[in-house]
Amino acid sequence: MTQPQTSPPTYGSQAWLFFRQWLKNPLSVAALAPSGPQLAGLMTAELPRGAKRVIELGAGTGVFTRAMLDSGIAADHLLVVELNGELYEHLREQFPGARVVCGNACELASIVAGKQFAKAGEVDAVVSGLGLLNMSRDLQRSIMRSAFDVLGPDGCFIQFTYSPKPPLPRELLDELGLSVRRGGFAWRNIPPASVFVFSRARSEQMRAVRK
Repeated sequence: MTQPQTSPPTYGSQAWLFFRQWLKNPLSVAALAPSGPQLAGLMTAELPRGAKRVIELGAGTGVFTRAMLDSGIAADHLLVVELNGELYEHLREQFPGARVVCGNACELASIVAGKQFAKAGEVDAVVSGLGLLNMSRDLQRSIMRSAFDVLGPDGCFIQFTYSPKPPLPRELLDELGLSVRRGGFAWRNIPPASVFVFSRARSEQMRAVRK
């Protein structure tokens, strides 16, 4: 039986928790404050129609987590991966029905297998709150490869960024066989943010189906 989620904390308490983590390590926390409801709505709107199994990376205080649960994603079909220990404890308390893991996004395949969350290719979407724009090319490559190793042929990687351009360079997209399209723009978010959706290029989709 799925356990109910606890009542959502106030935005003020979430903001303070988030800001405290930023003070501890500004390079690992991509923003000064949690994402707002407009951005959360735009991110969940990009989930594929009929999506069942979803992974969230860098969940922070759980703004996207709660939005996805509210949109109809079952708690036991949501795997939440957070590297920050204090934020992980917060997420585990707030979402007891979801599978919350303290782990590294680069090790997603082993996390998915270890938690018996899904077989390779059974994940419909990865929703990311990671600061890809500020990462090295090698780290970007590792995270995206890890994500698409568990995504199905039509699966997508949903990412927000504070830049008007995609957070991954064209050279890396070509190397990984990925395409990108722009989603919504959250102008009420602080700061305003763009949503981008990454998927396999058509030739890569056909190759994944043959496997």
